[in-house]
Amino acid sequence: QVQLVESGGGLVQPGGSLRLSCAASASIFSFGAMGWYRQAPGNERELVARISSGGVTNYADSVKGRFTISRDIAKSAVYLRMNSLQPEDSAVYYCSAHRILDSTTYWGQGTQVTVSS
Repeated sequence: QVQLVESGGGLVQPGGSLRLSCAASASIFSFGAMGWYRQAPGNERELVARISSGGVTNYADSVKGRFTISRDIAKSAVYLRMNSLQPEDSAVYYCSAHRILDSTTYWGQGTQVTVSS
């Protein structure tokens, strides 16, 4: 079974930065893509950023230029660097991984990000 463990969330001031980490229990190459989603109360879960097994990235329009997704293959980890955080970025952030073998998306437990003054 695939396990994803997120960390790095917290409370920050507007304009601040956070770096989220997601450690996977399997090789990154097991997955067609890994990414970050977020869900705020009353909102739908939305894609924030993703990176394919080939290293291709894409981002939600709302975070382009501010967030950067990256990976460490040796550590089987993906990261989300979040800069210039705004209150609208407040949400639970979930790591996800889509496994090629069974075409199944796996989810971490989520980490809370709160941007508030």
